[in-house]
Amino acid sequence: MKLPLLLVFLWTLTTFSLQMEQVRAEMEQLETFDTQQVVKRQEANQRLRRDLDKCRNGLHAGPPPTEPPNGSCPYGEFLNISEPRVYTAGEYPGSYKYGAWGRDPKPEPGKESWHWLVLMTSSNRYSNYVRQYHSLSSLIVGQSVPGNVLISSSNPTTNTIQGPNVVLYGGSLYYNCYNQHAVCRFNLTSKTVTNVDLPQGTRYNSKGNFCHLDECYPYTDLDLATDESGVWVVYTTTQDFGNLVLSKVEEGEPPKLNQTWHTSVFKQGVTNTFVACGVLYATRYVSKDVEEIFYSFDTTTGKERFDVGIFMNKMSTNIQALNYSPVDQMLYAYCDSNMVSYEAMFESSGDSF
Repeated sequence: MKLPLLLVFLWTLTTFSLQMEQVRAEMEQLETFDTQQVVKRQEANQRLRRDLDKCRNGLHAGPPPTEPPNGSCPYGEFLNISEPRVYTAGEYPGSYKYGAWGRDPKPEPGKESWHWLVLMTSSNRYSNYVRQYHSLSSLIVGQSVPGNVLISSSNPTTNTIQGPNVVLYGGSLYYNCYNQHAVCRFNLTSKTVTNVDLPQGTRYNSKGNFCHLDECYPYTDLDLATDESGVWVVYTTTQDFGNLVLSKVEEGEPPKLNQTWHTSVFKQGVTNTFVACGVLYATRYVSKDVEEIFYSFDTTTGKERFDVGIFMNKMSTNIQALNYSPVDQMLYAYCDSNMVSYEAMFESSGDSF
């Protein structure tokens, strides 16, 4: 009896040992698995800590490399526009729907406070003179001295003004030459006209106008603009399929086109343009009370934006001409025979908001 009991005991002990070995092996596998999971969690935690440290350090890091500022503007980024600063019908209330007005950014000595006015006096399309005022107050009350400076005795004819988008710069008026795809420059002192041709295919004679859904503004094929660097011309060509083209107009005898930029915004989807600090801005009609500066093209970086989102409260339904003056950082708008001005607000003028 003792031998079988011993055999049973040995068999039980052996079985138990085998089970213990199996349990030990399973425990080792579990420990290895747990160790791997712990290591993975630790690695994941370390990655999270590194990412968190990067975020924290990023909040206090030095400024990252940036693109050049918009047109190297000394005032910083263009951020907003004021409510109307001036609103006047001038001396011809309701008489001339189309026209333009403003200040010379490069005035002759003694004419720093002078303002100018060009009215489309024939068929809302043509003009043959520039009207001058010694001050803003004299323009508002309609006292023009020295009065009209004639470009030609008849209207329209060779060298007269075609379309309202004109500017005065350095004592000369820049405008769309009558019946030509060219920029005319009329010197108010010498009474001489010189011009520069635009590229073949440039749209003119009311074939490439500013428009909105309800109407187009006739003979707005060319838009002249001024900024801190001089004179620009905005137009479109058949080669550009109606998109805006911007060229720099250089002073000289005769004037000439310098660098040209091609954009991807359709001109007939735009109501007006202006240039500030080397950046082209485009507006569009929102309602009879609101216009939106929606688009910009930076000539320094080549960057386009379609989300500028600056809104203008209008005093009249339409803006026939719009131009920026770097002398006072004002926008001068001609609106259904009324003259309106707005302050352009840049980063450095943030206190004006």
